[in-house]
Amino acid sequence: MNKIVLVTGGSRGIGAATSRHLAQEGYWVCINYLQNEEAALELVALIGSEGGEAIAIQADVSKEEEVKRLFETIDEVYGALTHLVNNAGIIMPQASLLEMDAKRFNKILTTNVTSCFLCCKEALKRMKEGSSIVNVSSMAAKLGSANEYIDYAASKGAIDSLTIGLAKEVAPLDIRVNAVRPGLIYTNIHKSAGEEFRVDRLKDSVPLKRGGEPYEVASAIAYLLSEESSYSTGIFIDVSGGR
Repeated sequence: MNKIVLVTGGSRGIGAATSRHLAQEGYWVCINYLQNEEAALELVALIGSEGGEAIAIQADVSKEEEVKRLFETIDEVYGALTHLVNNAGIIMPQASLLEMDAKRFNKILTTNVTSCFLCCKEALKRMKEGSSIVNVSSMAAKLGSANEYIDYAASKGAIDSLTIGLAKEVAPLDIRVNAVRPGLIYTNIHKSAGEEFRVDRLKDSVPLKRGGEPYEVASAIAYLLSEESSYSTGIFIDVSGGR
């Protein structure tokens, strides 16, 4: 059986590293993107040049109808999905809670949490025994991100709860659900939060005294998707340098 994986937010950062890593392991990769078609197509070309198989599909995964279209497209091109990586997410400029409004908070929750719920739902309509889901949470869920982005931290806390609950729901079907919690990783997400060099500022607070690389998170995701972790469900791997 072919291994068919969807990576949401798969054209940049952790998502791009994961898409490439899984293609190298023989998965057929569906790279979901929201706006940056150029980056997505470049990644598809790179994967193809390395002997892998990938397609890029645009969709706003926070919207139910677009998620349905995304999965129907995958059905037509590759067949029923076997693996899912819920990586899509956003962050907004650093602020205290008193500086935030409901519009911002709800945007974060819809993009980061509703997208995961919708993709899990559509995936489970198709998945069979031995399938696997990995959600990308964050160490922010444990640390809280006070005075920076408590809304983002709250959204990732929701991802943690969803992971635990769904893992128990679908375990009798032999479908596993796990998550990774990246820490300070060198990606462009920090720029969108208003501090491009945040990792460098904080890396000395990490026991390993450095920031992480996207491929290190991708490796953990690949492990949790694979049969090598076949007796693990509802667990979390913190890719955070010991923080």
